[in-house]
Amino acid sequence: MTDTAENWEKVCTVGDIPDGGVIGVEVQDVPVALVRLGDEVFALHDVCSHAEVRLSEGDVYDSSLECWLHGSCFDLRTGKPTGPPATKPVPVYRVKIDGDDVYVSLSKE
Repeated sequence: MTDTAENWEKVCTVGDIPDGGVIGVEVQDVPVALVRLGDEVFALHDVCSHAEVRLSEGDVYDSSLECWLHGSCFDLRTGKPTGPPATKPVPVYRVKIDGDDVYVSLSKE
């Protein structure tokens, strides 16, 4: 799948991400955490802004991803922390699904 305005990279299939779960992938050497909630897939930078550990090793609660080390939670849509100790957001990335394939773009909208 090619898009002239953006660089989309196929990273996995929808079935590779457990519903209500998270996996870690690499997109152009950038660590990305993919979260699936039903039919929606979200992509966040896979490094906590507080302690620099992988968010993909954490847990999903409602619409947030919790860092396993200190319990900071990040909103899946905005990347903003929803609880301490993190105070800085993590980048979020664009996702599109084509059939069963999941694509991520690191480009800004």
